[in-house]
Amino acid sequence: MPGFPRLKDAYDIVIVGGGHAGLQAALKAALLNHSVGLLDRGPKYSRSFYAPKMDNLPGFPQGISGHKLLDLQIEALRPWEEKVSYFTPARASSARKVDSGFEVNFEWLKQPRTIRAKALVLAMGVVDRMPQVDGKIDPIFPWANFAIVDFCILCDGHELQGKSVAVLGDDAFAARTALDLVHFAPTSIEMLTRGGEFLADVTAPERGELERQLTKARITRFDADIAGFDGIREKRFHVKFVDGSIRKYDRGFSALGWYERNKAIPESLGAAFDEEGYVRTDADSRVLAAETAQPIPGLYVIGDQASGWKQIPEAWATAERAIIHAYAYLL
Repeated sequence: MPGFPRLKDAYDIVIVGGGHAGLQAALKAALLNHSVGLLDRGPKYSRSFYAPKMDNLPGFPQGISGHKLLDLQIEALRPWEEKVSYFTPARASSARKVDSGFEVNFEWLKQPRTIRAKALVLAMGVVDRMPQVDGKIDPIFPWANFAIVDFCILCDGHELQGKSVAVLGDDAFAARTALDLVHFAPTSIEMLTRGGEFLADVTAPERGELERQLTKARITRFDADIAGFDGIREKRFHVKFVDGSIRKYDRGFSALGWYERNKAIPESLGAAFDEEGYVRTDADSRVLAAETAQPIPGLYVIGDQASGWKQIPEAWATAERAIIHAYAYLL
């Protein structure tokens, strides 16, 4: 497992997404004696897949890689193959409400399929925006895979104490991220705008206030566009610029926000979204309707796709709440 399960006529619960939230939801549903159809694009689509070490997870005092944690969660499903039909690589394309619950269209083994369930759990996650060089994101991967470039303050901020840090980004989010990193006592912070117009997304008064705060915090800025990276052998973040200069840092920090929030399916089902584009849910991870602000019966969103903190323990918590509520809903 994953393997080649037989597609049943219907399930109690369909889960779209096989990251940490989706896998936990599938396990919990099986433990509560529900049949589950799990649609997983594959582990490489999980945000943590390339994380070499995560220190903020209970039960792993030495830390654990995202890849290893996904493997362990998949392994935990193996005893429950009678309950969990695990389809991978499977990509959901659409979903709709039907009288019996929900119907999801997906592609599996290069064939279009349809899966039905009484309850639907969306755990599709979000996608980080990656730094580009000549329109390509591949150049940053080695530095990200070796944790030389970080993406999450709450996950990796503690690693930056005593280090020089380059923050990639030119908007207010990037500026606030650089200011937040001061808390972790790096030796220096420099913003790399990659040639973009600095703070173009805010009003003049807000721009002035952010620039004042950056100056007070001794956060510098370099505006040339990036031509490439170096320093991997020294496990450092060296940045080459189009003007021919090279600047050297201990670590990089990407503050470019999100590339994709996977809004299409929840939007088609009538979900409400917060101001940042995440799905609004109640305390039981039930999706709130855009028209009424009331829960949509049988529809749940968990993990990074939901409004809230983007942390694995939080993803697990939203999965637990959704499935426990679904258990009661299906009864």
